Amino acid sequence: PDPRSQTAQPAMTMTNHQDQRRQLDLIFAIDAAASLLFGTVALLTPHGFLQRVVGGGYNHDAHEVLRLYGCLRIAMGWIVFHVRNVDDGRFRRSICEALFLCYLVQAVAVLRAQFTDGKNVVNWIAIGLLTAIGSCYGKFRFGWGGNMIKVYELPQSDKTIR
Repeated sequence: PDPRSQTAQPAMTMTNHQDQRRQLDLIFAIDAAASLLFGTVALLTPHGFLQRVVGGGYNHDAHEVLRLYGCLRIAMGWIVFHVRNVDDGRFRRSICEALFLCYLVQAVAVLRAQFTDGKNVVNWIAIGLLTAIGSCYGKFRFGWGGNMIKVYELPQSDKTIR
């Protein structure tokens, strides 16, 4: 065997792991930005606008739940944004697993509401977005070499998205 091919392998693997780390950081950044945006909109949504979106009826309790969910999304966005700076591989892997499960359970909950309550286009949009984000975390965690701890704990480089 060619000795050069044996020494070249670790360098390619390291680059691949660094690329995967950057991809995960990008997923975290997109998720954080979307969470912060949605949370802020949910928190600040005026009741008149909400009344038009849901078709004329206004429920103060539902509006309060939307605002509370907005607060949770803002907090989650803040956490996920800062997780990008963490180099602890087990922690980052656990975050991927938790977010994968969280988004898919939310998608199932909205899907159930879609079929048991009134049909709503907003629900279909939410189902699509939640499934897509959850799938990104799932594909990263359970595919793309996500079982390898190195993917999560490589030190950051200057090229990592901030």
